[in-house]
Amino acid sequence: MAGDAVIVAGFGFRESASLESLLNALAQANRSGAPIGLIATVTDKAGTSVFQKLARQLDIPLQGIEGDSLSLLPTITHSTASQACRNTGSVAEATALAAAGPHAHLLGPRAISSDRLATCALAEGKDP
Repeated sequence: MAGDAVIVAGFGFRESASLESLLNALAQANRSGAPIGLIATVTDKAGTSVFQKLARQLDIPLQGIEGDSLSLLPTITHSTASQACRNTGSVAEATALAAAGPHAHLLGPRAISSDRLATCALAEGKDP
């Protein structure tokens, strides 16, 4: 239904991240088990095989976010690597916010996978 709340899982990850890295980051971020309606990452990583596998395994649609828009979004955490590469404090937090739409809010700071190769953050917004 249009206007219903939707939770978006935003991801940042290194090239060497595995499906297990992404799943672990999601599990760390979503300890409550809230239903995820969409997963998101930067456009150039949305087409990678590992992110495509994640979407298929979870049976959740994915969205790519243009990297140049990330710097405009406030993040809770501030990674020097994310700042240097993507001009944002957290790729996971910024992509979650961007995909969740206007007036979205983060449900908490990004979570880091056990192998430190992936991050995930959840944002809540309204379904268009």
